[in-house]
Amino acid sequence: MPGQIELRGKRVLVVGLARTGVATALFCAARGATVTATDTRSESEIGGAAATLRDRGVALELGGHRQAAYLAQDLIVPSPGVPADDSHLEAARSKGVTIWSEVELAYRFMKGRLIGITGSNGKTTTTVLAAHILQAAGMHTILAGNIGTPLIACIEKMTEDSWTVAELSSFQLELIDSFRPDIGVLLNLTPDHLDRHHTMEAYAAAKARLFKNQTGTDAAILNADDPALRPYTPKAPRVFWFSRKQSVTQGTYARGQELVFRSETTEEALLRLQDISLPGAHNLENVLAAATAARLAGASAAQIASAVRSFPGVEHRIEFVAEIGGVRYYNDSKATNVDATLKALDSFSGRILIILGGKDKGSDYAVLRGPLRDKAVLALLIGAAAEKIETQIAGSVAIERSETVERAVETASHAAQPGDVVLLAPACASFDQFQNYEHRGRVFKELVHQLERQAAGATSGKR
Repeated sequence: MPGQIELRGKRVLVVGLARTGVATALFCAARGATVTATDTRSESEIGGAAATLRDRGVALELGGHRQAAYLAQDLIVPSPGVPADDSHLEAARSKGVTIWSEVELAYRFMKGRLIGITGSNGKTTTTVLAAHILQAAGMHTILAGNIGTPLIACIEKMTEDSWTVAELSSFQLELIDSFRPDIGVLLNLTPDHLDRHHTMEAYAAAKARLFKNQTGTDAAILNADDPALRPYTPKAPRVFWFSRKQSVTQGTYARGQELVFRSETTEEALLRLQDISLPGAHNLENVLAAATAARLAGASAAQIASAVRSFPGVEHRIEFVAEIGGVRYYNDSKATNVDATLKALDSFSGRILIILGGKDKGSDYAVLRGPLRDKAVLALLIGAAAEKIETQIAGSVAIERSETVERAVETASHAAQPGDVVLLAPACASFDQFQNYEHRGRVFKELVHQLERQAAGATSGKR
């Protein structure tokens, strides 16, 4: 770790007051900084966090951003939703103001060791599983990052012997300076957030910054089956690969019915394929990556196998919700890009009724045409991206413009036959109609449970 910085007396501006921004403002204020927090939303939209911040001495500038406020700071910490090339940030940068992401600031105060996990898809499952394995192995483990609890909110829990496992987004990584994970994991690269990064090259470069500060004592883990990662293979750290298709010289791969870990000095079977209950080839990749990170962190093969067997999966990631009248309902609200939706479709063999749509991120939905033709019988389109999706997938599957998830679930429940799967895998962000993908997933699940209760009531009424 680079050592703590002195915040006392520093002028700090926090831009954006969602979960990360609030945690950052409170952290800096508690350490004696003069903190200003700004947000385009009004106080009524922000809610109770505004009063909490004021009570801790944070000055609030709400309803818009003033450039003068940016120029008067020693440090600016923009929330992940704020583009790094925002004009106010550019102006401050030109005046020499330091601009860090929240994870960079948090890193300056961390204790213990850090596993950082990024990629276009699978980040959350891999992060939660890696933490689950380490915790099951008896290690002091902290789960943090882009997964729900900001890294900066976990500083007080850390000790010299703790392992922090953090999910990291491209938004967080593009504004790091010294941030350096002991183990960095890059799962895959597929088009995502192009509305923010503009080009695939810029997006990939932001992800690859995970390895920017690693040294020869650190480890980098990459997916050997994804050719898009090869140009971003780092030179400084020890490199380990994972693969479900081929053997690797160093890392973990599927061999027959086993996952095998290989290093310069050892080769050992970590677990059997039958130990993995998560559906889909993409989840095999997630297990390979998490097992590699856990093995490098010190978990034994037996501990890894036991933890994988007991892992229940993650909410909103191909999450089974209910079976009603022979129809199975799955919540994959975390499928916020096209590649994630492709992986979800690939996880099922039967007829699928899929709910697509939300806020477009500059995606190409035409690549869904083949899988929809092969796997799906109906696409129910919701949200702001519905028209674009319909134009790009037309002719591949029957389409219903449902507009809302409520109507989509109702329509699917009438159209589905026993043996079918109703799948929420939107391929879009959620911010047009929901607070976040979790909110979208919870609404979907509650709608399904309402159907379940209605079906149970109808059955009991016939007795």
